Amino acid sequence: MRKSRLTLSRKKALMGMLFVLPWFLGFAFLFTVPLLQSLQYSFSNLKMGETGLSMNPVGWANYIEVFTVHPTFNRVLYESVINMVINVPLIIFFSLFIATILNQKFRGRSIARAIFFLPVIISTGLISSLDWADFMGQAAQGSSIADSASGTLTALKNFELERILFQMGVPSGLIHYLSDAVNRIYQIISASGVQIIIFLAGLQSISPSLYEASRIEGATAYDNFWKITFPQMTPLILTNTIYSIIDSFLNSPMSGLLNTTSFRLYNFGLSAGMSWVYFLTILVLLGLFTLIISKRVFYYDS
Repeated sequence: MRKSRLTLSRKKALMGMLFVLPWFLGFAFLFTVPLLQSLQYSFSNLKMGETGLSMNPVGWANYIEVFTVHPTFNRVLYESVINMVINVPLIIFFSLFIATILNQKFRGRSIARAIFFLPVIISTGLISSLDWADFMGQAAQGSSIADSASGTLTALKNFELERILFQMGVPSGLIHYLSDAVNRIYQIISASGVQIIIFLAGLQSISPSLYEASRIEGATAYDNFWKITFPQMTPLILTNTIYSIIDSFLNSPMSGLLNTTSFRLYNFGLSAGMSWVYFLTILVLLGLFTLIISKRVFYYDS
């Protein structure tokens, strides 16, 4: 009897399952128990004693305190969501724009790629754990006047930009968004390193035959971008959006609030309640963005 061979679709499905298997095993054996314990803690009052933690069930008291009693949780959560909504589209647009430029052939291309990836390296735990206090203190003393002048100059530039856009008839909401984007330029560049690499890998995977056929048909560079490049990038736009949302929430002030509540105030029950509210907020926003973007994703079968 001849053995049945796997079809191409089944091989792809099998490779996908093998790819996610390490994550699934790690989640099942390392994260499931702590996740369920944190849910139990959110409905309990934990106190540190001589024999360890004592847990007393309190029902929904921690969640009620989170929304109605805690002085800063609602504000920090709102600011985290607003920052994510503003930053993520800017990060995606900036990353795709820079990746398109870095995909061109020019001198110093490798150095330019390394420069845009430097913020990712600098923000790692190894580099950020170094003690820069003395250096930064001296720099701050020497540049306090320059910082003040720079802030004034930035405000004047933003005002001039808003005036020009207003005279062009741009809606006021878009004007404020663009002005705010200028103020966030450092955050956008710092958070775009990984996304640029992903977009750059996607751009290099596009078949050159598609561009050759379009040039034969007389298509312009503008047509090539919107008819070939952008549709091919839509799966990676979805990937980078999910990554950017998680990265934005991971580095938000909420992380510091959770850390303070847990390990400085030792209010583990309240911190667990905050964590689950934060987790559900992220889950809902991820599902919403994924649902919206996935409807526009184009998958090219070569």
